Amino acid sequence: MKVAVVGATGLVGSKMLQVLAERNFPVTELFPVASERSIGKEVEFKGKQYKVVSAADAIAAKPDVAIFSAGGSTSLELAPKFAAAGITVIDNSSAWRMDPTKKLVVPELNADVLTKDDKIIANPNCSTIQMVVALNALHKKYTIKRIVVSTYQSVTGTGKKAVDQLNNERNGIEDGPMAYKYKIDLNAIPQIDVFLENGYTKEEMKMVNETRKIMRDDNIMVTATTVRIPVMGGHSESVNVEFENDFSVDDAKKLLSESPGVVVQDDLASQVYPMPLWAHEKDDVFVGRIRRDETQPNTLNMWIVSDNLRKGAATNAVQIAEYLLQKGLL
Repeated sequence: MKVAVVGATGLVGSKMLQVLAERNFPVTELFPVASERSIGKEVEFKGKQYKVVSAADAIAAKPDVAIFSAGGSTSLELAPKFAAAGITVIDNSSAWRMDPTKKLVVPELNADVLTKDDKIIANPNCSTIQMVVALNALHKKYTIKRIVVSTYQSVTGTGKKAVDQLNNERNGIEDGPMAYKYKIDLNAIPQIDVFLENGYTKEEMKMVNETRKIMRDDNIMVTATTVRIPVMGGHSESVNVEFENDFSVDDAKKLLSESPGVVVQDDLASQVYPMPLWAHEKDDVFVGRIRRDETQPNTLNMWIVSDNLRKGAATNAVQIAEYLLQKGLL
């Protein structure tokens, strides 16, 4: 496979190169793409150095697949150019997710929607991915009515500037770059992305709309509050989910433990539960604190953690490419 990685010098782009290598994706030629100021710089892949090239040069090289993590505006501009050249694009930005003509894919749930004609495929929001991976089997058996989710999201979801801000604050550096309006160390910021007219942020509404599209059920009600906290390693979510049908907690735990990509960490006696500290650099979605909501029928509480740069972004994109290759769609 000839592979382009667009946004190769960013946090997620670097992670995509790492995941491609770790999973032994059959890369025969690699074309790292980044902004003009990065052209000519080098990135490492499997012990070799590769020069960053322009998007135009990458398109001319006709890779089989281009994995994008370069922001929405870049994706809107460049993804159609790659697609027009017959290159399959897997895009990690929000640009195409809610486009009714584009597929929004989490391989464990809905890779079956993909066809050879899909030249721009959307990778969902990181917070949405880990939640739907955990809820999929439960939805199939009990049918979800409503989800109430609060997220506790890593600074890595914002990018390198946010990581630098947190590290600078912890090291007493006061004049460094600010990714956030406020200090993030020893703080929690209840705003991720911009506010919309309804009082929710774009991040919160992504979780609402993307969940319905991926799970192919517009009847699922979702309400979200997304919060940035001073951690690295992964996003955490407190999820309260109401079902049409009743369940036993033991059965729910069994379904979760048998779900692809899910690891149950729920040993209260030993105080074992998911944390970003343990999720860091892993591809699984970790679920724990699984318990019945005692205030209303058919409702379950759980705590979900996953590495947002991996399963929440890079790994999910590479898994889509693996599926396309396996099914002969590339």
